[in-house]
Amino acid sequence: MKKILFCVLLCAAIRARAQQTENLIIITTDGYRWQELFMGMDKAIADDHRFDQGDSAYLYSHYWASDPMERRQKLMPFFWSTFASNGQLYGNRLYGNRVSVSNPYWFSYPGYSEIMCGFVDTAINKNEYKANPNITLPEFLNRQPKLKGRVAAFGAWDAFNRILNEERSGIPVVAGYDLTGGKAPNANEQLINAMMTDMHKEWREECFDVITHYAAMEHLKTRRPRVLYIAYGETDEWAHGRQYRSYLDAAHQFDAWLKQIWDFVQSDPQYRNKTTLFVTTDHGRGNNQKEKWTSHGAAIEDAYQIWFGVMGPNTPATGEMKTEMQLYQKQFAQTMAKLMGYTFTADHPVAEEIRSAIK
Repeated sequence: MKKILFCVLLCAAIRARAQQTENLIIITTDGYRWQELFMGMDKAIADDHRFDQGDSAYLYSHYWASDPMERRQKLMPFFWSTFASNGQLYGNRLYGNRVSVSNPYWFSYPGYSEIMCGFVDTAINKNEYKANPNITLPEFLNRQPKLKGRVAAFGAWDAFNRILNEERSGIPVVAGYDLTGGKAPNANEQLINAMMTDMHKEWREECFDVITHYAAMEHLKTRRPRVLYIAYGETDEWAHGRQYRSYLDAAHQFDAWLKQIWDFVQSDPQYRNKTTLFVTTDHGRGNNQKEKWTSHGAAIEDAYQIWFGVMGPNTPATGEMKTEMQLYQKQFAQTMAKLMGYTFTADHPVAEEIRSAIK
C-alpha cells in the first residue's frame, strides 16, 4: 500500500512539475480596442470615408462577415483558434466581463507602468515622464538568482527605455531605433540593424513593428531568455493617423506574429509546454462616439476599457471568459509573477493576482 501511495504522489509531483511555467513572454499591442478583438471589423468605422483610406473594398474583402464570430476569426485567426482553445481571453464587455485600467490618464506611459509595476503612480502623468522610479516586474524577475541575466525587452516605442528604467534595472531594452545585438551582434542582427538604419521612418519616436518583431525573435532563438517582453505599436499609430485599414492590417499581422512566437516556443525543448504568453494592451480607444476611435485619454469616455489573454502550462484552458467580473490592469504584474512561481514584492503596493488565470 505504501508503494502504491508513493507512486501516486510521485506521478502527481511529476505532473505538477510539467505544468509549471518556467518561461514568460509578455506581449502588448498599443491601443488595440477590445471591440475589434471580440467582434472584428467595425462596420460603422469602415463605412466612414474619413477612415477607409480610399479603399473600402479592401476592408470588406479582407475582414468583413455578417457574423461577428466569423469577423473576429478573419481578423485574428490565431487568437480564435489556438489561443481560444488553449488559454483564456478576458474583456468582452458584451458578457459583462470587464477589464479596465486603474490609472486616471488612459494613455501609454501610465498604462505600461501600471502593467509592469502592479500599481498606479499618479505622478506618471505624461508620456515624456522621466525614467520610471518604481520597480517593474521584469526588474524584479531579473533579481531572482535563476533568472538573472535572462530577462530582455524589445519595444517599437523609444519610451520603453524609461518605462522599464533600463539604466537602473540592468535589463537590456531595445526600444525605438536602438540597435539590437549589443556589442557583438550576430549576422542576422547586423542585417536587422542595417535595415532599420536605412528604412523609411514614419514616426520620430517609434519604429515599424516588423523591426521590433524580428529583433525580438532573433534574441529569443539565440540568447534564450527566460523572460521576454515584446511591445508592438502600430495599432496605436495607425489609429491616431485615422487609417482604419492600416489599423486592422496591423492587428492581423500582430496575430500572425503571435503564431510565429507560439510555433517557435512549441518547437523548442527549452520552451515547449513550459512557457506562458501574456498578451494585452495599455489602453482602449473611443467607441460610443465612433469618430473618436482614433483617440484615447481621460477625455474619451470609454478609453479605459481593455482586454488581456493568457496561455500556458498552468492556466486553465477555458477560452473566452463570459462570466461577469471586474478586473484591473494593475493585477497583471502579480498574475505573471505567480505564474512564474514568484510573489512580486517592491517598495510600492502590488495588486493581487487574477486567480482564475492560475491553476
